[in-house]
Amino acid sequence: MNESRKQISGRPNDPKNGPRMPTPRPANRTDDPAPPQTWKHVYAVVDGIPSGFVATYGQIAALSGMPGAARQVGWALAALGADDDSPWHRVINAKGEVSPRATPEIEDLQRALLESEGVNFDERGRVDLGRHGWRPGSRTHRRSNSSAAKATRAAGSTDKVRIAKSGKIGARR
Repeated sequence: MNESRKQISGRPNDPKNGPRMPTPRPANRTDDPAPPQTWKHVYAVVDGIPSGFVATYGQIAALSGMPGAARQVGWALAALGADDDSPWHRVINAKGEVSPRATPEIEDLQRALLESEGVNFDERGRVDLGRHGWRPGSRTHRRSNSSAAKATRAAGSTDKVRIAKSGKIGARR
């Protein structure tokens, strides 16, 4: 590797720049009275994902003004408190999969929440992003305002809170 490129790279063992330190993050959103401004943008974008659709971490990063910062989106969502009603479960990885977590119960919870909203998984555990992928501004993503649709959304929201607080599957991160 050429020396000038090594200086710019900021790689962990670069003697010019020293080791890169991980970005500190709070255990959950309520532990930090002022989450980073960029995380507020992430939460605003995630809150716009309609029921029955998913978005990728990279897509949320780009829509939040941080293209290429998919991990920041993951950190922001991991910082959400159990009492936060943001639809964190609608964000999946670029393969269309629920991302692995330290506690598998959270993966199971995320999949159950998505399935309860009508998101289908194939035999490999992947979501068809062509069918369920969120495209902001698309008319096909508008929510129905029928009484049946409203009742379904209300029941889904109640179930999400009940499941998250019951501890049977695991609390949201």
